[in-house]
Amino acid sequence: MLVKVFVMETCPDCTQVKAQLRDNPQFQLIDIGEHVRNLKDFIRLRDHSAAFDAAKAKGALGIPCFLLPDGTVRFSMDDVVIEETPDGAACSLDGSGC
Repeated sequence: MLVKVFVMETCPDCTQVKAQLRDNPQFQLIDIGEHVRNLKDFIRLRDHSAAFDAAKAKGALGIPCFLLPDGTVRFSMDDVVIEETPDGAACSLDGSGC
């Protein structure tokens, strides 16, 4: 499963994250300024996740934001751990074993 990374083209804190993850298939970069759908998805997450409370208290937007497959929100790449799939491992055709 992919880690969704909410970023914005004009966000200086997002520049390094975007450069590091651009070609990494384990991350889906979502620019919230690119389309209103992306912005709505981010606002929905921000409005309903307590993880953003500190950012909101400081008047910050809360990007870059890493949304892990289990719903956990992180704000630093250092806090995101991606499990590598061993060579030769694959999901079963019935969807189990992934």
